[in-house]
Amino acid sequence: MAVNLHAPERILPVSGLCWAVAEAAIKKPGRLDMALMVLPPSARVAGVFTQNAFAAAPVRVAQQHLGAGTIRALLINSGNANAGTGRAGLADAQACCARVADGLGIEPQQVLPFSTGVIGQALPMERIVGAVDRMATGLSEHAWLDAATAIMTTDTVPKGGSRIVEVDGGEQIVLSGIAKGSGMIRPDMATMLSFIATDAAIDSTDLDAALRQAMAGSFNAISVDGDTSTNDACMLCATGAGVALGPSDPVWPRFVSALTDLARELAQAIVRDGEGATRFITLAVTGARDDAEAREVAFTVAHSPLVKTACFAGDPNWGRILAAVGRAPVADLSIDRVAIALDDVAIVADGEPRADYAEADAAAVMARPEYTVAIDLGRGEGRATIWTSDLSYEYVRINAEYRS
Repeated sequence: MAVNLHAPERILPVSGLCWAVAEAAIKKPGRLDMALMVLPPSARVAGVFTQNAFAAAPVRVAQQHLGAGTIRALLINSGNANAGTGRAGLADAQACCARVADGLGIEPQQVLPFSTGVIGQALPMERIVGAVDRMATGLSEHAWLDAATAIMTTDTVPKGGSRIVEVDGGEQIVLSGIAKGSGMIRPDMATMLSFIATDAAIDSTDLDAALRQAMAGSFNAISVDGDTSTNDACMLCATGAGVALGPSDPVWPRFVSALTDLARELAQAIVRDGEGATRFITLAVTGARDDAEAREVAFTVAHSPLVKTACFAGDPNWGRILAAVGRAPVADLSIDRVAIALDDVAIVADGEPRADYAEADAAAVMARPEYTVAIDLGRGEGRATIWTSDLSYEYVRINAEYRS
């Protein structure tokens, strides 16, 4: 059950970009499970990928193709990750690219493949090839919501959104994006799969810089279960159909801000839809020596099973938070400076329980579907904010039954 999350009613079309979707019955019949994005020759594409050593075959092929030149199409399938599949998996990913290229009249290296789903199983290539052929003739600029649905795995709702950046002279820059992810969520470059596009004309180098800047406060600031997938990727496409844009333009900071805001919305949607999640929790760490230290503390707390299960129970067992802070990889932490609060309920000050702390007040906060855990280390100006979820019985059930 997603926490205060609803499917988007509409995602704005991006000039020059089209989507097509299909049902290939990759894991089970009766649902969309393939999506194809087609870009114009003017498009530029940037991406970040998982750092998992067992990066899936489509990730490896996509990285190779992205570095080779112009990208004209992205092919995504859900239900099967094509990970841990060895040389045969690489051959299948390359065959998918070749089939898309044949249908669109482009080169195979101009296609990027993406997969998500069960690890260690071969792709059902016959069904996938048939779906690719159908998609090549069913393209539409208005199929963003269908694409968001087709890339889902254990997600309960499709995730997507749009932003508009106003440009002097009455012109507009459109940004739209979709994402999928619910479990195996822990940033190690990005997380899950996300596809964002703009109609602006942006140089490849500048596009890459904008994406990486947006990542820090969005996809690299979330965690559901601390597991980094073999298939994670986040792609940013600029179709070149609209306003020419670069870092020297006055509107550039607003563009990057809008991109970051959209990426943050998509990233938070993943946490809100975390497998079995009943709580959306903001972890705000301040007073660290630097931002990196603050992130270490925040993620240590976010990954603590004891903290996450207490959040599920609505149990203000703040000692679990304190213990997680204490085991974070922080040198020379002075515990007598640490403060902890739940929303406006102060619990710990100077490393000790506050005399005015009332457990009933903290329990009332933790009964809410959303709240903030604030941690001040009292040792500097570093800060970090990340978003996480609780750990419930349902998370165990979903992952225990994932392959059944």
